[in-house]
Amino acid sequence: MLGSPAALAPTEVPLPKLDPAQVSLGRDLYLRDCANCHGQNAEGAPNWQQPDDRGNLPAPPHDDSGHTWRHPDAQLADVIRSGLRDPFNKTPELTMPPFDDRLTDEELAAILAYFKTLWSPEHRRFQEEQNQRPPVPAPGANR
Repeated sequence: MLGSPAALAPTEVPLPKLDPAQVSLGRDLYLRDCANCHGQNAEGAPNWQQPDDRGNLPAPPHDDSGHTWRHPDAQLADVIRSGLRDPFNKTPELTMPPFDDRLTDEELAAILAYFKTLWSPEHRRFQEEQNQRPPVPAPGANR
């Protein structure tokens, strides 16, 4: 019935299924390319919210305690491909190096699939909602 509370309730975004083989590949690639800075279990660098001696923020976690889940896949892929210079970075260097010459599109998608296994259903749903919005460039993406 039009106007009833059920008719006005927001539709919950369904969570895409994650392919276990893709997630496994993503974890292997993460351990090879990302864990050195972001931690073996995606926990981030110690004190990741505090600037280091040079004024740069250390690598954030990719689990629920970080902010990766707040960004759509396209923005995350752009940061991984192009690198990142945090806008608050006080040095001219990139905060994160680019991986465009080291990862295929398939490998990059696998890393993102792995990240999604680290997030709560609520955070996955929020992130999927971001995926359905028009793309927005990542702040600080190396362009």
